Amino acid sequence: MTPTGTGFDYRRITVADGVALNTAVMGSGPAIVLLHGFPQTHLMWRHVAADLAADHTVICPDLRGYGDSDKPLDTDGTVYSKRTMAADIVALAGALGHERFALAGHDRGALVAFRTGLDHPGRVTHLASLDVLPTLDMWDVMHGVGAAVGFHLYLMAQPPGLPEQMIAAAPDAFFGYFLDLWSGSSGAVPDDIRAAYLRACREAVPSIVADYRASAGIDIEHDQADRAAGNRLRMPVTVLQQDWGAALGFEAAALWSPWAADLHHATVTCGHFMAEEDPAEVTRSLRALMRR
Repeated sequence: MTPTGTGFDYRRITVADGVALNTAVMGSGPAIVLLHGFPQTHLMWRHVAADLAADHTVICPDLRGYGDSDKPLDTDGTVYSKRTMAADIVALAGALGHERFALAGHDRGALVAFRTGLDHPGRVTHLASLDVLPTLDMWDVMHGVGAAVGFHLYLMAQPPGLPEQMIAAAPDAFFGYFLDLWSGSSGAVPDDIRAAYLRACREAVPSIVADYRASAGIDIEHDQADRAAGNRLRMPVTVLQQDWGAALGFEAAALWSPWAADLHHATVTCGHFMAEEDPAEVTRSLRALMRR
């Protein structure tokens, strides 16, 4: 049985034709939407959401293609573009009565948040990104043997067929590898939550691969168009990241600054799963962001 976050009210919200998102809601007040990363579900936000719900309506969906949300077949390479997934989030917030909302995303969810902020600046009041670079910059810094850390990006960028077959052959080993490798502390992801993540990923291999494949295709096109047009995030932005630049040879804040006029960038000492490893720091940063 899938564990649920304590205090969440669960709903299925239709956001597009044939696509409904499993959504956990908690609290009342100004809305903040929290988007999970890979290989996780909305449950990664369970600690942060409980704190923020004291004075915010906290909305935690499973992204399309993940968890218990719908997983449409990617027929043309756009079904899992971050532009499409961003439209899901705007529709979700609107369906829950929030025309404007703060938005935070981790990992894959941060890429969706980034695109939401660029495509729908009038809807997003504040934006937080946890432990990713924008898609264009991510690919630019992956070079030489250092790029081996991102082998999964290259695997899932391949044409449909082989990546799905390889991952489906040993899904728990594949997804569990990242839960182990990227965690900076033991016990942050308890056994029941880990089992829920693995089950969710096991049942979503084609859609997870399609999400990653989009970031090696159409997502790049969208980001390139925004860069060429000089488009930037207009709202206050907070970025929390591990010091990936030390390993891969880049300055993360310098890469983020062209995208955001009002940027606060901070390097964290915990591992990748920071909302579970150090929820107090993540919550503090989100509250500080929303005061700007």
